[in-house]
Amino acid sequence: MRLQRLLVLAVIVFFSTQFAKAQEGLPIYSDYLTDNYYLIHPSMAGAANCSKVRITGRQQWFGDDDAPALLTASINGRIGESQSGIGGIVYSDKNGYHSQTGAYLTYAHHIMFSRSEVDLNMLSFGLSLGAIQYKLDETTFLADGPDPLIGGIEQSATNFNVDFGFSYHLYDFYAHATVKNLLENDGVNFNNNPGDLNFSNLRTYLVSVGNTFSSYSNDWSFEPSVMFMYRDATEEASIDVNLKAYKTMDFGKVWGGISYRRSLDGADFRDGDGVSSQKLQYITPLLGVNLNDFMFAYTYSYQTNAVVFNNGGFHQLTFGYNFGCAKERYSCNCPAIN
Repeated sequence: MRLQRLLVLAVIVFFSTQFAKAQEGLPIYSDYLTDNYYLIHPSMAGAANCSKVRITGRQQWFGDDDAPALLTASINGRIGESQSGIGGIVYSDKNGYHSQTGAYLTYAHHIMFSRSEVDLNMLSFGLSLGAIQYKLDETTFLADGPDPLIGGIEQSATNFNVDFGFSYHLYDFYAHATVKNLLENDGVNFNNNPGDLNFSNLRTYLVSVGNTFSSYSNDWSFEPSVMFMYRDATEEASIDVNLKAYKTMDFGKVWGGISYRRSLDGADFRDGDGVSSQKLQYITPLLGVNLNDFMFAYTYSYQTNAVVFNNGGFHQLTFGYNFGCAKERYSCNCPAIN
């Protein structure tokens, strides 16, 4: 019941804000690195020894009207003493005239292969069911006169989709794989005309791998990780290379790190009299603190490409709260679990 009450509270807080939404379901940024792997991998629901609430706000290009903005709120935890976990995500994402609001409910199951919970050897499966409302605001499109292709209204459509994935934890090592948007999802951009672009396939594949390294009786630990992302319809691919460091304190932990995202696909652009090519690149430093049951984090993403819309960057704040914590189950240095 306490988990249900906190989920309702998270939903109320989320919809009381002014952030809105984008176009492909929940966008995948660097927020998973702020102790929130559940946001992109449903199999992480209830994997930790604490139930977790995470609220993240992301703002892009300060000073520009209708710049992309995202707000997410999530909660997940174990169902009593069982091997099952549940979770929920609500989000709002806005990008210019497009916006979307979505909600996901998740069920996950965790299978232990070790003889006891002292040794971490766990395989997890997770399934999320989501509802996404897409909107396209055309109310200001007719300022220069009528256009038969523009309705001049706010178009909207609601679709349902499914995410599925698994996670494997072995002591300090972890691996996750998730397929997002398994179902076709037309949104408000679908076009049935032959030869036109088809936006119904929003399927995205995510694979994350990492390990935490530390020495005995040392307050420092280090966590390198990578995440690979592939979008099925557009055949776009990118990779994140991440490194985080943790320092154990009397009150909890202080941690920080850096993430580098690089697209594996390039785009050509005119450069003077010639043509040049560039690949999307982000550098994201992050800093956070775990203060007893609370967590605070800040990240800043900087796009390093030569041709960009704006050099203002991406600011992100994350607030977290852990509750219903059990004694640390496993003898491992695994920040996402213990």
